[in-house]
Amino acid sequence: MTVAHHLLTDDFKNAGRHVYNGVLDADEYGHIFCRKASGQGIPELEIRDIPTLEMNRSAHHASVDKAQTLIRNEYVRRLEKLPGKRIHLFNVVDKATPSLRFRYISDYVLQQGVYRASTETQQGCMQCSPHMGREIGCEYTKKCDCLEYAAVDESRLDDEGKREYQEALDTGASTMGFPKKFPYFAEGTKREKTGCLVPFYLNSRRPIYECNEKCRCGPYCRNKNVQFGRQVEVEIFRANDGRGWGLRCKEDLHEGQFIDTYRGEVITDAEATRRETSSSKAKMSYLYSLDKFAESEGLDEKDLYVVDGEFMGGPTKFINHSCDPNCRQYTVSYNKHDPRVYDIVFFARRFIPKGEELTFDYLDKEEGDEMDEPGEGAIPCLCGAKNCRKWLWT
Repeated sequence: MTVAHHLLTDDFKNAGRHVYNGVLDADEYGHIFCRKASGQGIPELEIRDIPTLEMNRSAHHASVDKAQTLIRNEYVRRLEKLPGKRIHLFNVVDKATPSLRFRYISDYVLQQGVYRASTETQQGCMQCSPHMGREIGCEYTKKCDCLEYAAVDESRLDDEGKREYQEALDTGASTMGFPKKFPYFAEGTKREKTGCLVPFYLNSRRPIYECNEKCRCGPYCRNKNVQFGRQVEVEIFRANDGRGWGLRCKEDLHEGQFIDTYRGEVITDAEATRRETSSSKAKMSYLYSLDKFAESEGLDEKDLYVVDGEFMGGPTKFINHSCDPNCRQYTVSYNKHDPRVYDIVFFARRFIPKGEELTFDYLDKEEGDEMDEPGEGAIPCLCGAKNCRKWLWT
């Protein structure tokens, strides 16, 4: 790594300060440090003498192409070390590479002031087993404790059931025993649908509750999916229309198929406000508030957590916005008693052919929602969709 000193004041130069002229390195967090402070062939330089003739000569003959190749090779090497299905890098537009400062992680990094609910609060389903008929773990929604807070399938309620359900809502009683749905198609349905979201969840914003390690349903329960991680190969690619980097899949995706989770640092609302204030409006595209249960749990906005995926995360960082997206983000929880930390998960809204760019709505707008009038610093939308709202951040 080469460090160039651009602005050296006269006071600093006249002070006779010396400049470290050794080798610099950076750790996985992007912090720069000296790997070797001195040594044979590394002279100490007087600041008033730099840049030296040798420095200028070396810079003049330095190969930018070589540096770009080394940066790309290092980025690819890091991608290849990641667990799970392969992540590819593709760029025929220019010689750019995504920033090496970005740190790939497989789980949230909880920052200061952020806490998960104690593991003691996590409960599993106690009435289920791996062998309940079809050898797929949980079979009956009325018995699965993990679905206690899941949405009730009101279409299956008769008049008496509707009355009892309304009474449970009014009194805050448990909805266990009411008809519900498992979120994913189980084996035995069409092969391409196995593991995909059922319409009850796909066409709504209902939170998804998966079984967990404390359940008695076994490791391959039909209600375990996202927790196993991404199962499809993806490709980070350079868009040729000025939108920067994007993400696409190397295989066809079926409607409702799980793609990947959104990872990053989990920070407090106050820290998110600080970061947003000190950055441009583009920062908003990396911040995702964990506010799904704010209203139902009576959580104040200041007590909510926010996911920041700008400097650490996964390949979903590169999913671009569209006003007509082919992906949608859903809430997936493995601890029904933790309303503040859960996964943000991308599923295919429709069939997505191999190679089509993955997109989602950054504003998470429902059809018919009105946009604010653009103000100073507003960022135009470049998605190109027929129903484009024209502005991304207003």
